[in-house]
Amino acid sequence: MKNEYLINVLETVKKRNPGEPEFIQAVTEVFETLEPVIEKRPDLVAAGVIDRIVEPERQILFRVPWVDDQGKVQVNRGFRIQFNSAIGPYKGGIRLHPSVYSGIIKFLGFEQIFKNSLTSLPMGGAKGGSDFDPKGKSDGEVMRFCQSFMTELYRHVGADCDVPAGDIGTGAREIGYMFGQYKRLQNEFTGVLTGKGLTYGGSLARTQATGYGLCYFTDEMLKANGKSFEGQTVVISGSGNVAIYATEKATQLGGKVVALSDSNGYIYDKDGIDLACVKQLKEVERKRIKEYVATHPNAEYHEGCKGIWTIPCDIALPCATQNEIDGESAAILAKNGCYCVAEGANMPSTPDAINVYFANNMLYGPAKAANAGGVATSGLEMSQNSMRYSWTFEEVDAKLHDIMVNIFKACDSASKEYGMPGNYMAGANIAGFLKVAEAMKAQGCV
Repeated sequence: MKNEYLINVLETVKKRNPGEPEFIQAVTEVFETLEPVIEKRPDLVAAGVIDRIVEPERQILFRVPWVDDQGKVQVNRGFRIQFNSAIGPYKGGIRLHPSVYSGIIKFLGFEQIFKNSLTSLPMGGAKGGSDFDPKGKSDGEVMRFCQSFMTELYRHVGADCDVPAGDIGTGAREIGYMFGQYKRLQNEFTGVLTGKGLTYGGSLARTQATGYGLCYFTDEMLKANGKSFEGQTVVISGSGNVAIYATEKATQLGGKVVALSDSNGYIYDKDGIDLACVKQLKEVERKRIKEYVATHPNAEYHEGCKGIWTIPCDIALPCATQNEIDGESAAILAKNGCYCVAEGANMPSTPDAINVYFANNMLYGPAKAANAGGVATSGLEMSQNSMRYSWTFEEVDAKLHDIMVNIFKACDSASKEYGMPGNYMAGANIAGFLKVAEAMKAQGCV
């Protein structure tokens, strides 16, 4: 990065956010691709858009006391960072995981600004969560936590203000408990949360949306470069919603998925993953992925997650967590013939890994574009709630497909316009940024 203005703003970000490497990493990546925009658009510098976009509009930190099944009071921290509302009400998930702290939420909220912008739907960027771990907790404990969490959060959210959704650790169960508490406190039935159950305002295809959208984006990227999923070997990390439905759609598009993982290790099935078995293990029985090999003798289970990237493949879809592919793993992928990486998780590739992708001319679909299908369908759920209406699965899926195709086209067009053809990371950052920047400039210094 050579632009003095961007360097100075980045230094300010580092001073104001010490000990938050994920957030600084996310800002640095965006700034490195915005240099040609800043040089071409001095009006955005004069309007202070860059200075403002890296500072959240509002940061909320609160305690979350709850009572466990033994009657003991437990206390967690709750967060909601409302980053930018220039193009619509705040929108972003709630992450429940022991690793959650302000830096994680800030990085996710910052990414959400550009991701939501790319969908073309009117949604601003936000993120929330807690260091509470729902794993191993009873339904009663999860309910009491969620009710306590929402007892504070309800003051800061609403259908036309901030609409949270699910994320890691926050599924349909947690959303249901939070929605019930919000309804009790506000005495109104409104579309304040997305990812709701189908019986009370949820959208068909929401569960599948991020995984399906990832594959729709990847398929469009492959087509633009004379390739397709047909006959290709695919490695997918994770085994949650994103990974499961990316596996389903990649298979439908002609690929063969041979590996999945969880936080303990990974499975490799050279015959192709038996998705029905994985769904039973993860969605119904809530068991670890290693149980897969008990019924599939030709499959292998390996402790640890990093080794999944040593499996030869054509297409890699990281769908687990941030920074799961480092430079070493990316080099192994490239050496083994992988030519395409598209991100289902948020920021799963380190800067070193991204450098390896570009050095080896690999197709790279960045998270803020490739995994935008989840929030896009959340936006469609918001629309249905506002209309008191429900679309069919096929209607939602068709809209999702169109959105993901248009996101790729926006990334492709922006990368070409600013002299970086094929660099879809730059294209995503630029296309997402410009829409928000124009809105911020038009609304004045707020």
